[in-house]
Amino acid sequence: MANSVVELTDDKGNLIGARGMESAMSYQDLNAMINLWGNDQKLQLEKDKLAVRKYFLDHVNQNTVFFHSLQERLDYLVENEYYEKEILDQYSFEFITKLNDLAYSKKFRFEAFMGAYKFYTGYALKTFDGARYLERFEDRVVMVALTLAEGHEDRAIHLVEEIISGRFQPATPTFLNCGKKQRGEFVSCFLLRIEDNMESIARGINSALQLSKRGGGVALSLTNIREYGAPIKKIEGQSSGIIPVMKLLEDSFSYANQLGARQGAGAVYLNAHHPDIMRFLDTKRENADEKIRIKTLSIGVVVPDITMHLAKDNEDMYLFSPYDVERVYGIPFSDISVTEKYHEMVDDPRIRKSKIKARELFEKIAELQFESGYPYVMYEDTVNRENPIQGRINMSNLCSEILQVNTPTTYNADLSYNHIGKDISCNLGSLNIAATMDGPDFGMTIETSIRALTAVSDQSDIESVRSISDGNHKSHAIGLGQMNLHGYLAREKIHYGSEEGLDFTNIYFYTVNYHAIAASNKIAIERKSTFDNFENSKYASGEYFDKYVNQTWVPATPKVKELFDKSGIHIPTQEDWKRLKESVMKHGIYNQNLQAVPPTGSISYINNSTSSIHPIASRIEVRKEGKLGRVYYPAPFLNEETWEYYEDAYEVGPEKIIDTYAVATQHVDQGLSLTLFFKDTATTRDVNRSQIYAWRKGIKTIYYIRIRQAALEGTEVENCVSCML
Repeated sequence: MANSVVELTDDKGNLIGARGMESAMSYQDLNAMINLWGNDQKLQLEKDKLAVRKYFLDHVNQNTVFFHSLQERLDYLVENEYYEKEILDQYSFEFITKLNDLAYSKKFRFEAFMGAYKFYTGYALKTFDGARYLERFEDRVVMVALTLAEGHEDRAIHLVEEIISGRFQPATPTFLNCGKKQRGEFVSCFLLRIEDNMESIARGINSALQLSKRGGGVALSLTNIREYGAPIKKIEGQSSGIIPVMKLLEDSFSYANQLGARQGAGAVYLNAHHPDIMRFLDTKRENADEKIRIKTLSIGVVVPDITMHLAKDNEDMYLFSPYDVERVYGIPFSDISVTEKYHEMVDDPRIRKSKIKARELFEKIAELQFESGYPYVMYEDTVNRENPIQGRINMSNLCSEILQVNTPTTYNADLSYNHIGKDISCNLGSLNIAATMDGPDFGMTIETSIRALTAVSDQSDIESVRSISDGNHKSHAIGLGQMNLHGYLAREKIHYGSEEGLDFTNIYFYTVNYHAIAASNKIAIERKSTFDNFENSKYASGEYFDKYVNQTWVPATPKVKELFDKSGIHIPTQEDWKRLKESVMKHGIYNQNLQAVPPTGSISYINNSTSSIHPIASRIEVRKEGKLGRVYYPAPFLNEETWEYYEDAYEVGPEKIIDTYAVATQHVDQGLSLTLFFKDTATTRDVNRSQIYAWRKGIKTIYYIRIRQAALEGTEVENCVSCML
């Protein structure tokens, strides 16, 4: 390939040497150089480190408010209502000084320009006019630790150690808001169900507004709303169906955001057997009529097992009126197992129904996924078979990894509460797999993380939406996630989706699960309290632990055994599980849900991690970041030696990704945000095959479908790394 040599001169026309040239370059230019091969045909990744340094010299340091002392800084931030005084008052100034010194003693440095840029543009506390920075990374970490430790000095120390080392990273709302006086909530997202009446619809829209301005994404289940043309007050043909509700929700999310820091975002889920299912999907067609087109609202389809079987046999599938189903069974449509009741409902003349070809539904789903990546898919019966909690799961969230039980709320005519049901909060944070494997105490890392996420739940009380508040206080549900799987595997020279890759994923998640449950059990013992209705869970009966006490889980390959031995990480034995089972059955666990693997976006960049547990989309990722334009992010640990282990997601293909998620799923009580990647030669049939394969492998949800865009002729950039991947 041809080389591009750029020569720079000073104002007198003299050539500038390499060092001088680099000092004369902007941080944007230095960052861009990592996307160009060097003259020796090697990667220029060291230029990204120079870009970070230049970013601090030319931008961060020039726009940071400096103080003479920590006391002066804290006094200023409290007096001017930047920090919450109540957080600091939980500790002595001597301890805060000690914690601050600990954070700065770690000599933290951003490994990639993208991480530094993301932190300072999205997380660091700024003056109210947005012009100057009031925090460095260490300051944000300390404030997060002080907030989540809730006055416990040892926990604050542990949290600083875990976050500054990159082992644990709180989710964006938590990391962004902790300790700030002017803030949103710490919660990542919310899930609401809407019932088949105007009061519930009105409350749902109001709740979406309230939650969107305070927190993050909001997902709503529309399955219970009667279909288009259904009767209202026995008058036929009166219902407008779900599309107008979707329109109202879309407008609500575009209006409300979290103090301008996060745009409002929403998703709606609908059961595949709802009569409006085809209209629902049509809202995402590129050529849809503007009256029904939904542009910014995400959509997800809840797919029961029976739907898959009907498609396999090329049969018709019946769609059932939610109004009639609830009238006949006395419970909302979303709380019924369609698979279990399908033939009974087909034969029941009291339930009006229509039919479509099952395969036509899946063909339309695949076509839409080609166009837009939507809809998300939730395999309802797989989810509920694996659910250890009493009750039914009938929807997911904006990123399709939250899978929790909900119950309906009923209202009086004046919109006051008649009965407060249980809606869902997502209290999230993620471990960096590579850093966690390198850490000094695997179990302590997980316990610290579980305690931090529990604190997020404990400190969240959104009174404006009582079903969210009540649900959170009853469940104490959290979601410990993971990221940097591909990064770790590449560093250890393991191919993603290989036998060793699957073996590591299995044993890693197995070990995390043990310590997560043990930590929650420990909290239950300390507080003498469990989540609501623990006694009717599979944890209380001991059934949950059968797969761990009845078989041996050990590495299947020498390489993975060596990795755990090298890290000094004890892999739990059957005896360990038996003891944990006894303690849980006796004392309980505090958190109804413990794990969920989100897609991890911005926090992955800050943490210098590959996103979630899926493979990279590109060895050097190219992103457009506002006024800055293109920013380049190299995969962590990328070098000549790891290059071949960084096969991108499109080359890895959907089957290996599904296999990886399948081995992890068996140790995760909620879901994993699974994106499938296809080459530009893929067809809708390929997408359908992958969905069937995922269902058979026990996958619970599918997030986005990504199709690689074919390169246009003449667009290749000379000497470009990412263009040649």
